[in-house]
Amino acid sequence: MNREVVRVGCCGFPVSRNKYFSTFSIVELQNTFYEPPDLDWAESFRESIPQGFAVTMKAWQALTHLSTSPTWRKMKATIRGAIENYGWLKPTNENIEAWARVIEVAKALRACAVVLQTPPNMPFNEESVDWVKAFFREAMSIAPKDLVVGWEPRGEWASNKSTEFLRAILEGNCVTNVVDLFKRMPVYVYKVLYTRLHGIGPGETNYKYKYSDEDLINLAKYLMELKYPHSYVMFNNVYMFSDAKRFKEIAEMRGVAVG
Repeated sequence: MNREVVRVGCCGFPVSRNKYFSTFSIVELQNTFYEPPDLDWAESFRESIPQGFAVTMKAWQALTHLSTSPTWRKMKATIRGAIENYGWLKPTNENIEAWARVIEVAKALRACAVVLQTPPNMPFNEESVDWVKAFFREAMSIAPKDLVVGWEPRGEWASNKSTEFLRAILEGNCVTNVVDLFKRMPVYVYKVLYTRLHGIGPGETNYKYKYSDEDLINLAKYLMELKYPHSYVMFNNVYMFSDAKRFKEIAEMRGVAVG
């Protein structure tokens, strides 16, 4: 592996920003999922971080989750158009306008990646394949060329039966497959291998899980075997700060180049 190719961090700030900045070189912002922050906040945040620090962001839930999702209760943003046209990456005017707002925030943050995480209840069928194709064709046409766009599907879209269709959509639109490497391998990677770690156990998430040294050694092995030129390793569990810090130490000892 080349030097400084793996960045390790957390989904959100589990400790004070100063402590976080002194420990890691990347963060995935989570407030951007609940609603798009205003551009003044984004620019102010960008000015507050150290030079060379990387920012990624989770895309606004209006694009990915239906209005019936409990996470919508935290939303205060003004919803334009028909509320039933939001979510599930449908190619509606409402979703495309929501994506444009996400892109504005990403530009203000100078984010290097945006992650779209779709929920388990998003159906996988002929109709949804067509609408996801249409969504990404439109969405990628307005995304900056240097912005990595990632999709983390769950449910049927993350099952074996969707693999062929998922790969075709991702590859055809230069979108990277965001995965939890303890659960599955990406079907397509564009520019950056992006893994979000939600804990080991049954189901997609086990946020209370604390990774063992053996787990983290195996993670380092995965990265070395996959040999992608750039990787983001983002922890998203209760113990994310200590687990990510420990992984950095273990990875470096095993020869992984951590930036």
